[in-house]
Amino acid sequence: MKPILEVRNIYKEYKIGGQKQRRLSLREELINSLKFTENKELFWALQDVSFDVFPGEYIGIIGNNGAGKSTLLKVLSKITPPTKGYIKARGRVASLLEVGTGFHSELTGRENVYLNGSILGLRRAEIEKKFDAIVDFSGVERFLETPLKHYSTGMELRLAFAVAAHLEPEILLIDEVLAVGDAEFQKKCLGKMDEVSKSGRTVLFVSHNLGLIKQLCTRTILLHNGKVKVDTNTAQATSIYMNLMAQKVENYEISKIDKTKPVFFEFIRLINTKHNSSEFPHNESISIRFKLVIQNWIDGVILTLGLLSKYKNRIFTIAKPLTDWTNPKTEEITLEFTLPPNLFVPSFYSWSLYLHIPGIDYVDEVRDVCPFRIVDTGSNMAIYEQEDYGHFFLKDYELKIV
Repeated sequence: MKPILEVRNIYKEYKIGGQKQRRLSLREELINSLKFTENKELFWALQDVSFDVFPGEYIGIIGNNGAGKSTLLKVLSKITPPTKGYIKARGRVASLLEVGTGFHSELTGRENVYLNGSILGLRRAEIEKKFDAIVDFSGVERFLETPLKHYSTGMELRLAFAVAAHLEPEILLIDEVLAVGDAEFQKKCLGKMDEVSKSGRTVLFVSHNLGLIKQLCTRTILLHNGKVKVDTNTAQATSIYMNLMAQKVENYEISKIDKTKPVFFEFIRLINTKHNSSEFPHNESISIRFKLVIQNWIDGVILTLGLLSKYKNRIFTIAKPLTDWTNPKTEEITLEFTLPPNLFVPSFYSWSLYLHIPGIDYVDEVRDVCPFRIVDTGSNMAIYEQEDYGHFFLKDYELKIV
């Protein structure tokens, strides 16, 4: 069987630091070519990327930020040409890289379905045949004759995804599109992608969400620094990726300690007992340890510990008098707080810590430190990754002296 997609020795080069210039005339181009210009720094977003894709495969593409995932899909979809190498596709390729591209704010929802469908490669007859299914999937039927400028962002994203989800190309390229909408719509998107995977169409799916990659893909390509690190079964590829991302835990060591403060934080650390990483599987506990130095005792100081979402909203707060752990004779104390497993969904988080006297002033504060990530290792919790949270006070917890 011949591959439906052949990717051979793809390189993609970008120039760093170049300023945008107006389009030059032929005369100016010729003159500039004779002038001496200093070399600009070159960045290889892709280096010698080669692989074959066979009909009906559902392939995941993973890697850290800057690994070249989105660049690869843009090259495959012919949005940008490769610097070197070639791609041979034996079938119609459709890409879903930026949901909402090709929509016009002054047109109605109905008109935008036809416009967007045409841009994505559907003929008018195909759009008419699928129109009812697209509208039903999007859930915006009541607003179909309303100009898009009056839609909320979520409504626009749902309509855009609904159009793209009903494409029927031989090869479909998808880049993180399951992040659109609320949790309920994400479930619909997931169901649609699962349907696509069982229909025999060939799909290349880029995502940071390992849970979805494991659920949808049997084969996964791991990119690292623009190169193919591994191309193997999904279980093995995601395991190698997790090990690759097990970077040193990012701790907050206070370098400029103000010793005029009566009480201050000396260090704050994430504690990962299983591996030296700031990434935690959702089914593992997460601990933060911090040290307080008490130079001069102050009555009424409250210790506050807050967890922040990736949007920097406070998720929960722990607040207790410092006297619960210390007394006027204490000179320093190290405390540790542990988040139990399976409490928060996969996403990025960080911590803020405060020492304050209610209604008077902050004694010391450290904001947005020790970032960490909870990762999904295969559960359905992954579909809630885009959610944010309200704020609450945590009453049942363990904050212990270590």
